[in-house]
Amino acid sequence: MGIVNVTPDSFSDGGRFLAHDAAIAHGLAMAAAGADLVDVGGESTRPGAAEVPVAEEVGRVVPVVAALASEGVAVSIDTSKAAVAEAALDAGAVVVNDVTALGDPAMAPLAADRGAGVVLMHMLGTPRTMQREPRYDDVVAEVREYLLARAAVAEAAGIDPSAVCLDPGIGFGKTLEHNLALLAGIGGLASAGYPVLVGASRKSWITLLLGEDLDPADRDPVTVAAHTLAIAGGAAAIRVHDVVMGLRSARTADAIVRASTKGRSG
Repeated sequence: MGIVNVTPDSFSDGGRFLAHDAAIAHGLAMAAAGADLVDVGGESTRPGAAEVPVAEEVGRVVPVVAALASEGVAVSIDTSKAAVAEAALDAGAVVVNDVTALGDPAMAPLAADRGAGVVLMHMLGTPRTMQREPRYDDVVAEVREYLLARAAVAEAAGIDPSAVCLDPGIGFGKTLEHNLALLAGIGGLASAGYPVLVGASRKSWITLLLGEDLDPADRDPVTVAAHTLAIAGGAAAIRVHDVVMGLRSARTADAIVRASTKGRSG
């Protein structure tokens, strides 16, 4: 999954793709580089980010979604608002990537009615509050329990189980230690039977881990390491800023995992 932030304030590339032409060109380049999905978002969810009104968010994302879909690109819409998701689905999106895991009561019925895929993410609080001393007794178990409960909500609304993907929400209401535990515990979440999406790309946990104030793009090698180990643990998808680097590392990790599995079965 390649990331297109049609925003002025996203942590990695804030403002770079706010103009529709720039966002469309970036999405097309990601698809050409091998992204299976291009994830278009019009509201930053970085810690402390302000909420964007529905009309403004729709205005940011719909022209980009429509242009990419018209070129045959599979598009996911990164939003927690059913009204935005509906407009994006009308424009050709096929997946709703929801950081609130269907928190908007209208989101699940909408996705079910449209036959859309859904990515259900765990977040503690909201982007405005999530990094204010996040606490868990057992972060891996609690995130798993929450996501399975939200998957049950999705299915109860009529969303096909095969269209549900789970995301542990790396960086969303987690300390460095919580993020590392979740990345190490991907297998426990994957064992529930749903595909797992991991989005560790360029996030601030990397600077905390290394003790270096790295520019976002300089965090890509650590992103690769985290995603490679997540794939080895059972992750089915990764959400990345650098599609070329992400795809090459994912193919390598996947080939090793498949060879390992084949060797054990043989």
